[in-house]
Amino acid sequence: MGRKITRRRIIRATMDGRRTTREEKLAGEEPLEIRFGSTSFTTSMRTPGDDFDLVAGFLLAEGIVERAEHLSSMRYCAGTDEDGNQTYNVIEVQLGIGARHPDLTLARNVVTSSACGICGTNSIEEVRKKSRHTPDPTDGLVELETLLRMPDTLRDSQRLFSATGGVHAAGLFNTAGELLVLREDVGRHNAVDKVIGAAVRESLLPLRDTVLQVSGRASFELVQKAAMAGIPVLSAVSAPSSLAVELADESGLTLAAFSRGTSINLYTHAQRVVGA
Repeated sequence: MGRKITRRRIIRATMDGRRTTREEKLAGEEPLEIRFGSTSFTTSMRTPGDDFDLVAGFLLAEGIVERAEHLSSMRYCAGTDEDGNQTYNVIEVQLGIGARHPDLTLARNVVTSSACGICGTNSIEEVRKKSRHTPDPTDGLVELETLLRMPDTLRDSQRLFSATGGVHAAGLFNTAGELLVLREDVGRHNAVDKVIGAAVRESLLPLRDTVLQVSGRASFELVQKAAMAGIPVLSAVSAPSSLAVELADESGLTLAAFSRGTSINLYTHAQRVVGA
């Protein structure tokens, strides 16, 4: 797992007065800075690992890239910690022909926490203008029983969560229920970016007959990211926000939430869930 997991000695205290010392595994969290050339664009806190996927997925959500060819290159920049070790915390991106070059005078020169998204889009209308992949109503038809199994499949595959209990997960499934891509991160937006970024880099967009299953709630930003990738179904184990439902409805995306093994709430475009 490398830097995905750190270890620390802790004291466990119980109400009966006992205190025991043990080693605890913690999910890694470090900053990742994205640069265009020598100019910093943004910095986000994330769990190290799958960093190029994270960058590709983030740039897709920002409307900067749409396909693998728009990413000419990505590389780690030189950078060391106080002990002289390479940090692998700065990635320099070179955009290819057809990419939408960002206005670097508007670069985010602040560190964004892993608890929130770093998408610069604030309005539904802006998302609709940038998305190239409106799903067809017949895309992503999935059996209800298959959809209900996805959270358990996702959880059973979460190695980092099993070790630390401190990360979110996102999984890309096909409509037969097969897990195609799994990513974990302390930031739920990062986990989604890593999943979608992996698909971008493999030239798989639009992801027409897929389901994006997430381990937490469904926010506006997660719906936005799914819409940008052409994913027709987003399923969450917890609640959606009102704006997430509004965006999913307007984007033609099926939004499901409160997936609890025997039941699920379908908020938009329920026709894709067969047998519901």
